[in-house]
Amino acid sequence: MGIHQRLIECATPWAAGQQVKELRFGLGYSCVEMTDGRMGVAWTPDQKTCSCTHLEAAGQIAGKSAADILNWLTSDNALERTAGLAVFNALNARKERLFTEGEAASLLKIQSSDHVVMIGYFAPVVPSIKATGCRFEVVELDPEKPDVLSPEQGFKALAECDIAIITATTIINGTCDNLLAALKRNRAALILGPSTPMCPEAFAGTRVTQLSGSYVKDPEQVKVIISEGGGTRLLKKHLRFANTMV
Repeated sequence: MGIHQRLIECATPWAAGQQVKELRFGLGYSCVEMTDGRMGVAWTPDQKTCSCTHLEAAGQIAGKSAADILNWLTSDNALERTAGLAVFNALNARKERLFTEGEAASLLKIQSSDHVVMIGYFAPVVPSIKATGCRFEVVELDPEKPDVLSPEQGFKALAECDIAIITATTIINGTCDNLLAALKRNRAALILGPSTPMCPEAFAGTRVTQLSGSYVKDPEQVKVIISEGGGTRLLKKHLRFANTMV
């Protein structure tokens, strides 16, 4: 079973009786607010369309059941997957979780002998990783970026690495399942980013060991920043970042 279906199975019981109050697609992130005030965020993908309409359901989402939008996680439309993940994160916001304090990458306890592969470039954590003296490789979809591995090279690197750091945006762009399947011998794997679904049970039986994501502290400010084109740097003071182990 893929990660999208796992997330749906986990959250479907939580969605009973819940409705979407508002959905906003920003240029960097999107958010969903539930009628009970809970909110979840998720990354907004670039989406090319043949018209100026990006979502056929626009204008009909407010008032829909949370379960309906949650099921968009398995949609072929990337924006619908974004909405589905944001709903998941909103529903998950009040679940009791055991959190581990600390900066996400530091909890991996990277050694100089480790081979670390990062899927998606997380600039804030790169200096501390490089400071360990480990073998460090970055995989990016954009082949124009310097000193990065192509996706094809990345699958080989994942099979050989000791530690993997994977952006949660892979859940939205549809590559997460294949990336997790590529892991063969890693001792640690981290799903990282504000979009991360903080749900260890959804990753049980995979090679993921840690989830580091966010919870919304100030829904009104998050909505404003998202609507005005803001991203992680501007959102972070209105989010609570957390780590949980799988």
